[in-house]
Amino acid sequence: MPTGTRTSIQAPFGAVVTAMITPFDSDGSVQYDQFHRLCRFLISHGSDALLVTGTTGESPTLTSSEKLALYAAAVEAVDGKAPVIAGTGTYDTRASIEASKAAADLGVDGLLAVTPYYSKPSQRMLIAHFTAIADATDLPVILYNIPGRTARLIEIPTLVELAQHPRIVATKDAVGDVGFSSRTRQQVPEDFAIYSGDDSMTLPIMSVGGCGVVSVASHLVGPQINAMVMAAGSGDLAEATRLHDALMPTFEGCFLEPNPVPLKGAMSALWEPMGSPRLPLLPALAETTATLVAAVGKVQSL
Repeated sequence: MPTGTRTSIQAPFGAVVTAMITPFDSDGSVQYDQFHRLCRFLISHGSDALLVTGTTGESPTLTSSEKLALYAAAVEAVDGKAPVIAGTGTYDTRASIEASKAAADLGVDGLLAVTPYYSKPSQRMLIAHFTAIADATDLPVILYNIPGRTARLIEIPTLVELAQHPRIVATKDAVGDVGFSSRTRQQVPEDFAIYSGDDSMTLPIMSVGGCGVVSVASHLVGPQINAMVMAAGSGDLAEATRLHDALMPTFEGCFLEPNPVPLKGAMSALWEPMGSPRLPLLPALAETTATLVAAVGKVQSL
């Protein structure tokens, strides 16, 4: 594991998991060579694990073959130095199972399964859906709880029941309610991990028992986020708060437009050209990129 990684069972994939963007060429095709370089850049700049084909990776616009090629590229790029998590969840249980099995065959280390969107299944249906995915492979599974995108909350009793499954090991909590996070921590088993699904909520969620973050901003300020998480994990609240406060403009800048639009603009300006997002997303406005780049510049020396 990279230096600084929390190794307790409460952080099964390390404390800072980066939800990766997918770089595109000018013609909109996936730039796999650049993605390979990005994987290596991230694990040398504060990321403990990589999440491939999540929302930040524009998963709704990627084909099945593109997703599999990205998993293979990530596994090759990290070469065992960090876990690779595949975002295989969809609103179709059967398709999610097939994608999970294919990702497992390519050597990924874990799966992220989002709450089925649009169809709005009930809690007992969510249990059946996530259990079927967890039963399909031997890989650990993170449940992605983001009702703002899916229109369905994974309620705490449902999380408690699903946490009994030996391969459902964590939740990515993007509920946006630290009270919900606190009540979850109080009721789920001790070894069930809670990752913040929102950079700005990382410190509040860690303060009530979270283990880290599935981060967007870690593309830009990975070492600083890692330092914040390590400070919080070691009980140095003053240092964690100092870093959180300094990083907030970057966290907010990443969502001035729909994710990953601002991030792609800033990465193109600060690292390598990432290409335009695929429709229905459009490239970032110039003022969005300028605001985010300026925010990043203010924390580079932290």
